Order: sequence, then C-alpha cells, then structure tokens
Amino acid sequence: MPSRPADTGVHQPLRKVLTTRLLYFFILGDVLGAGVYVLIGQVAAKSGGAVWVPLTVALLLALLTAASYAELATKYPRAGGASHYATRAYGPAAGFFTGYCMLAAGIVSVAALARGFAGDYLTALVSLPVVLVAVAFLILLALLNARGIRESTRVNTLATLVETGGLVLIVGLGAWIVIRGDGDVGRLTQLGTQSASPAAAVMAGAVLAYYSFVGFETSVNVAEETLDPARSYPRALFGALATAGLMYAAVGAAASAAVPTATLATSDGPLLEVVRAAGAVPPRLFAFIALVAVANGALLTGIMSSRLAYGMAREGLLPAFLTRVLPSRRTPWAAIATTTAVSALLAGTGEIDVLAGTLVLLLLAVFFTVNTAVLVLRRDRSAPSAHFRAPTVVPVLGALSCIVLATQVEARVWTRGLVLMGVGAALGLVMLGRRGRRQPMTGGAALPDGPGAANASPASTRSGR
Repeated sequence: MPSRPADTGVHQPLRKVLTTRLLYFFILGDVLGAGVYVLIGQVAAKSGGAVWVPLTVALLLALLTAASYAELATKYPRAGGASHYATRAYGPAAGFFTGYCMLAAGIVSVAALARGFAGDYLTALVSLPVVLVAVAFLILLALLNARGIRESTRVNTLATLVETGGLVLIVGLGAWIVIRGDGDVGRLTQLGTQSASPAAAVMAGAVLAYYSFVGFETSVNVAEETLDPARSYPRALFGALATAGLMYAAVGAAASAAVPTATLATSDGPLLEVVRAAGAVPPRLFAFIALVAVANGALLTGIMSSRLAYGMAREGLLPAFLTRVLPSRRTPWAAIATTTAVSALLAGTGEIDVLAGTLVLLLLAVFFTVNTAVLVLRRDRSAPSAHFRAPTVVPVLGALSCIVLATQVEARVWTRGLVLMGVGAALGLVMLGRRGRRQPMTGGAALPDGPGAANASPASTRSGR
C-alpha cells in the first residue's frame, strides 16, 4: 500500500479545479442566499411597496465594487483576497486590518446563518434545540469543506438550483395571485413612508438590500483554485450578479403585488406569506427550500472564511498553523477547523439582526479599501498584463458608495462595529510586532499549474511597492 505524503504544514498550494460554470454557481449561490428570503419585508418597511427600486439601487452599487474585485482577483489570483490586495497597496498593517474585517464578517455571517438554520424555518418542520442544531450543522459543513472545493461547489450547484427554483416559485405564485384578482400592482409604485421621503426611503432600503447582494466578494478567495481566472472570473462574477439582480427585482415585485406592504413588513418569513396567500403550495415545502438556501449560504461563506484565514496566515498575518492543508485533498483543514470553532461559539449568542448590520458595516470598510487599492496597485508593473481592468471612474464611485451607505447604518451597529474594528487594530499591532522587520510573503506558495510557477523566486513574488 503506497504511503501518503507527509503534511509538511506550510506553504502548500491549493488545487486548481474550478471552471467558469462552477465559479458562476459558486457566486450565484452565495448571493442568492438567506438574505432575500428574510429581508424583503424589512426593505418594504423602510421603502414602501416599490421594493424593486432599492433592490435595483443596491445592485448598481454592488456592481461598482464588484468591478474592482474583478480587476484585483484576475491580477492577483490568491486565496488572501482583500487582505492580499490591501497588503500590496498599503502594507501589512492595512492588510491585516482589512483581512480581519473580512474574516470577522465571514465568521459572524456563518454563525448567524447557522442560528437561522436552526430557527423558524426548521421549526416549521421539526422542533429541536437551537444551539445543538447550529453546532451540528456547522460541523457537517466543515467536513464537506475539508472534503474538497470541487465537492463543495458541486453541492452548491445543486443547492443553488433548489433555492433559485424557490424564488421562481415565488414569482409564479405572485403572478397567479395578481391574475386571479387578489393582488394589487399599484403597490409597485408606492415609494416612501410616513416618516421618510421617497429619496430617503430608497437609501434606507438600499442599505438592507445591499446585504442581499453581499457574497460576491467571497469568490476572490477561490480565484487561486480557478483554472483560468483572467477569463473565467469576470464572466462568472458579472453573470451571477446580473442573474441575482433580475431574480431579486422579480421576487420583490411579486411579493409586493401579492401581499400588503404592512403584512410583509411585520413578517419574519415574508416569502412564506406569498405561499400562504396563494394557497397552492404546502408551506412546509417552501420551508425546506428556505433551509437549503440558508445552508448553501453558510457553506460558501465558510469556504471563504477558511481560505481567507489560510491566505492571511501564508502572508504572515496570522499564525502559520493555519496554512496546514490535508496532504491528499490539499484543503486548508486547520483554517477550516478554527473558523468553524469560532462560528460555533458565536452561534450561541443570538442577536441575528444586529450581527447582520455589523456584517454590512465591516464589509463596507473592506470594500472601501478594495476600491482605493485598485488605483494604487495600477502602479505595480510586476503583475501579469492579461487581467480585467475597470474604467478608472468605477472604483472611485465604488469608494464613494461605501461612504454613502455607511452614513445610513444605525448608531447601535456603529458602536458594535467600532469595537470589533478596535479589536482588529489591537491584534494587528501585536501580530506585526511579532513579525518585526520580516517582509510579508505575498507569494510564499507558487500557484499550482500557474505559468512560471516552478521558476518563481522570492523577489518576484513580493509586493511591487
């Protein structure tokens, strides 16, 4: 029996297996996650019956930052993602802080989704202890993650088809309610509330709707595992966001036309209200579909978090232990185990709504850094010439959009977010102090099957600054 290769522990490359189609479903599955299943009602409460308007605004704002990610992901296809870009543009301190915000947001998101999985939708099927279900759920996701990126993305493809089918079902049921005379299409033009003008209502709703499009940023952390990132990544990214945008607008319009705005605004499961109003589909069936959507979002965010922790550790921004990979699967088992453990701990804390708001705030800080890093890194001549390039005005507008959206975040979320950012800054100082004068190795591991990987030298893989 042949012996298994030894786990040397550090700087082992990840396997390139993702095609354009798998990457498209990876991004679509992450964007079409739990957000749309729970946020439509809250958007309606902020904006009025014309839910499709803030959803469209949120899509346009997300596309600005997505273009910046497309440029950097095809220029530097590495698992560190935003942390890697910030390190190259501004140095290791900014790299750690950006990576910390991204990592914290991902871990919080997985914890919240695990808690959501064990909550109301599951209760519609079976009653089990919330914390126990959440922890068991996270362990199963971690095992699938460790099994391999190909297996995880194949499960994601199937789950994405299921959750997309659920959204198509809502569109069909909404149309049926309107056709039979029980709906009101006039609500689709009602914008604004008693306490907010139409413009203010759109911005307030767009902040919540923005959460529904969050998820595209996780895909940069698997660019290193993509067969041809320069070609595949932009196509998969913009195709998935366009698909999600059309789906969200249709779902928002169907829900608003089928169900009174006040009913949507007060429901924890707004799309379930459409199912109940139609009366043609068992609510338990739709609850199962919603559980698939939540599980899929947690799986993909868990993949992102583990790859980000792996990438940061490889650059010396986190303990080297996190770079250990399984010798046969070449998946970052140490990063998967660590991020899963922290998510399991947070899953017992509750406060899903505040955690979601904190997630958005943390990501706005990351997105602002990414948008500005695009402009700084255009001076780096060491990067490959064949990569996507966004028009200069796009990252500028993307950075401004982050500032505008941040002004709409509630004060209590700012308080929690600033505490988390302060912790990140303190940890960064400690980590950088330990590293001393040692330079960050942004290319510590040659990309598998990449051009010139065998001949790469340490000098050629460091930051071009």
